[in-house]
Amino acid sequence: MSSLSTHVLDTVSGRPAVGVRLRLFSGASVLFEGQTDADGRCPALRELTLEGGQYRLEFEIAAYFRAQGHELADPPFLDVVPLVFGLSAKGHAHVPLLAAPYGYSTYRGS
Repeated sequence: MSSLSTHVLDTVSGRPAVGVRLRLFSGASVLFEGQTDADGRCPALRELTLEGGQYRLEFEIAAYFRAQGHELADPPFLDVVPLVFGLSAKGHAHVPLLAAPYGYSTYRGS
């Protein structure tokens, strides 16, 4: 079985992104819904036990930046950021998101 964690960083402010709503999907099924804490992490996500396979994390980035007082286009350039990734049958994967209103990056962390 595998485990998963994430960390969202606001690259505009250079700080953890607090209160970003996120969802984890396997196919069309929602496996988890939560939001980031004061450190930009979602500890409850790591408590899931996952099988190997393909998953999708969705981050509500536009709502976060609006709540921070940023004026966004209508519709926003980035509304929900989907990250589709694969997990092996064993181990841990860390999927961080570095986000701004007009761009993001991710990588496989440890």
